[in-house]
Amino acid sequence: MNVKGPAILACILWGSAFAAAKIGFEYMEPMRLSGVRFTLAGLMLLPVLFLKKISIRETFIHWKFILFFAFLQSFLQYGLFFMGLNKVPAASSAVIVGAGPLFIAIMAHLFMKNDKISPRKIFSILLGLSGVVFISVTKGDFNGSGKEFYIGLALLIISNIIGGSTNIFVAKYKGNINPIALTAFANFFGGVLLFCFSLLAEDSKQMGYPADFWVALLWLAFIPAAGFSIWYTQLQKPSVKVSELNMWKFIIPITGAILSWILLPEETPNIYSVSGIIIITAALLLFQIPTRKKEKNTD
Repeated sequence: MNVKGPAILACILWGSAFAAAKIGFEYMEPMRLSGVRFTLAGLMLLPVLFLKKISIRETFIHWKFILFFAFLQSFLQYGLFFMGLNKVPAASSAVIVGAGPLFIAIMAHLFMKNDKISPRKIFSILLGLSGVVFISVTKGDFNGSGKEFYIGLALLIISNIIGGSTNIFVAKYKGNINPIALTAFANFFGGVLLFCFSLLAEDSKQMGYPADFWVALLWLAFIPAAGFSIWYTQLQKPSVKVSELNMWKFIIPITGAILSWILLPEETPNIYSVSGIIIITAALLLFQIPTRKKEKNTD
């Protein structure tokens, strides 16, 4: 079954978060904004559960997995991400985050029997990562030193590893829990944990919230509600390989860059960002070549 369309849609949604988050961060602290965002995302999906007649009672048979998953993904992954982001230059953090497909490919190779690294796969991932580096050049300085910088790098790497592990958990948990229900409750409980933690870790900006903040917040909430529902649905399909699905995440920096050029006056394209987009596109096309050959052989 073709997963390209849904995977690309989910990645476009996630890529659109950069511009919306930049607006949101002007009025609310990063972890607090994420807490509100994920809690609202979980609430957004409740009507969907009722419309699709997804049993909440049957879902909560898996309550231990749901709470563990909420803590791991929404709270721990994103909590470490924002703590690391504050300690590392934007360009360096963008590269570490963009290396997600590489981390996941290695983890899938180690923990998934049917998802091994091939030379073409690793070359495509490294090529895509080089494109992320080009786009990241526009974000500023790569240089960093001192204890805080290395702590930040470690936090971002751990966040990436946790992100990879959640993908593997969903793939191994195939069919046992509805992906929309998992997204709803993981977002809600993780968001509540993030918000509570932010009350201890962050000082409130104590600012009023204009209309553009509320628009950005609603969009930021819709992104994980829709994006993770789509993503986990694909991961639960028997034929889907975790590393191959995550290759499409290289679309995220492309979407983020293009939407930033459109929506943010201070963001403009340059030779580096355009080159990065071209390189990532080439990596994605290269990655698809073996699939096309297999499809031809089975005709």
